[in-house]
Amino acid sequence: MASAIIGGLIREGTSAGQITVVEPFAETASRLRQELGVRVLSQADSSVSHAQLVVWAVKPQVFKEAADSVAPLTRQALHLSVAAGIRTDSICHWLGTSQVVRCMPNTPALVGKGMTAMFACEGVSPQQKVWVEQVIATTGQLLWVDQEQHLDAVTALSGSGPAYVFFFLEAMTEAGMEMGLTQQQAYQLAVATFAGAASLAAATTESPQVLRQRVTSKGGTTYAAMTSMENAGVKEAFIAAMRAAEQRARELGDEFGNA
Repeated sequence: MASAIIGGLIREGTSAGQITVVEPFAETASRLRQELGVRVLSQADSSVSHAQLVVWAVKPQVFKEAADSVAPLTRQALHLSVAAGIRTDSICHWLGTSQVVRCMPNTPALVGKGMTAMFACEGVSPQQKVWVEQVIATTGQLLWVDQEQHLDAVTALSGSGPAYVFFFLEAMTEAGMEMGLTQQQAYQLAVATFAGAASLAAATTESPQVLRQRVTSKGGTTYAAMTSMENAGVKEAFIAAMRAAEQRARELGDEFGNA
């Protein structure tokens, strides 16, 4: 996600020289320097004290450790966290500031097609919210939630959502191959179908149920497929899977976010 945000900022006109990344892993640091041209530090130093915006793109289990060395240098900055599960009360405590925005993006941000939901602490000004919107808009669409707990549902829906799409693409490709198509043919058809259906849904005010019914003639091929999935309990299993993701997001906050 750090690469997606940095890439988006640079595409929109921010100079790479204005961006500093703290990356302890040498291989990743080298790639960031070569591909994006940004300044990369192996650990935070006094130079980060000039930062106006700090983006926390770290794994939940290392957030507290990473914050220990950075917090004393960046209390004046606005902090944007993309760490899954870690709640703002923990983040604010670790960083010593209430200027914190927590967001949940997803991987299509890498190609400018992301979907990000955000929650702002009370210490974030309206102007800072606009600034965050401008940053995140470089990676795709965005929305604000009024209750932080809703970010767990966002994590389950859109944060983990690309994996669900890829899962169905796998299944559709395998089915196509079993029916005689080549892997390339089946995959191209599956990807284009997902992209087209999503574009159609975005372009209309009609519900997914209505759109589905329009291509499901009773006794036809789509009807046979939908009936098979209903009999197999696919919808119920899918909803249960998303609730499992929501629960895990909540657990991450409990497990790694203890202040």
